[in-house]
Amino acid sequence: MPGPFPSPIVQAPMVACTDLPFRLIAREHGLSFAFAEMVSAQALVRRNPKTLKTLQTCPEDHPVGAQILGREPAMMAEAARIIEELGFDLLDINLGCPVRKVIANGEGAAMLGNPRAAESVFSAVRRAVTIPVTVKMRSGIDDAGGSQALAIVRIARDCGLSAATIHGRTQKQGYAGAADWRAIGRVKSAVSLPVFGNGDLSQDSDLAALRALSGVDGVMVGRGALGNPWIYRQLERAWKYGDTLQQGVPVFPAPPVPPTVQERLKALLKHFDLEIEWQGGRQAALHMRRTVVWYTAGLPGNKAIRSGVCRTMDLGLIRRMIEDFFAALPLDLPPPAVPLLLAGEG
Repeated sequence: MPGPFPSPIVQAPMVACTDLPFRLIAREHGLSFAFAEMVSAQALVRRNPKTLKTLQTCPEDHPVGAQILGREPAMMAEAARIIEELGFDLLDINLGCPVRKVIANGEGAAMLGNPRAAESVFSAVRRAVTIPVTVKMRSGIDDAGGSQALAIVRIARDCGLSAATIHGRTQKQGYAGAADWRAIGRVKSAVSLPVFGNGDLSQDSDLAALRALSGVDGVMVGRGALGNPWIYRQLERAWKYGDTLQQGVPVFPAPPVPPTVQERLKALLKHFDLEIEWQGGRQAALHMRRTVVWYTAGLPGNKAIRSGVCRTMDLGLIRRMIEDFFAALPLDLPPPAVPLLLAGEG
């Protein structure tokens, strides 16, 4: 078992993406461990209703992790206690968010430049809860070599954290450019703490390259899973059999098969139904404006359905538009494409 996780394939926390319906669909398609959306420690301590709604879960949604953002040790500790009381199985501390207003508060990736503050937060949170505590971070603020991440990972290890995830981009990069998997490897090779890799992972061949360059204990999937819940079993298979070589080529029991038109339609409609069940009709209609973008990325004629879904709150009409769109598609579709990231990845 890779550190505190039941599988080497983990779904990353993503704001406005990894809500409960998303996680339930992911679990139906083979995901073992998922994170809820990142939340502010301050908002959680204040019992903000929207924040508490963001953290809704259910018996089928386990094991599940929560991720908190903040920089005040006492507040982070109190938020951690609330997370444990809510029944989460693991807590992650965010040192990776590159959003400007977060950085201005000295939170997220900004803490990579403040090791003492990070140590205070790690120690306070670790003392506050009994569940495993992990940390997710960028490779650095503007140093792409990974030295800042390495310093923080060593502190995390000494404070008793259970694992670290490294996103192979700097804070200055934001979500632009390519992730540097070698930088992740430089951190992994220098510590005994389990290290997970994150960034630009959208298919099993990416996993093979990331693993070869970094030697990580597992991977955290980000936007590559949006509209593509089939990725989890593909990555599990690639992780399990990727070391089996025949004439220099990985040998698997069977090649991955892209989901059919009907499989894509079924998954999207189930996602829609779960949104209605857990978020209510109004929120479901609003959320489909992003969800339809995910499931139709790279498909012909997707602009029309995206525009149509954005112009209505009628749940029946949205369902019919989805059904009509997929009914008109050719049967030999390419594999799911990775959509543009519409919100932040924590």
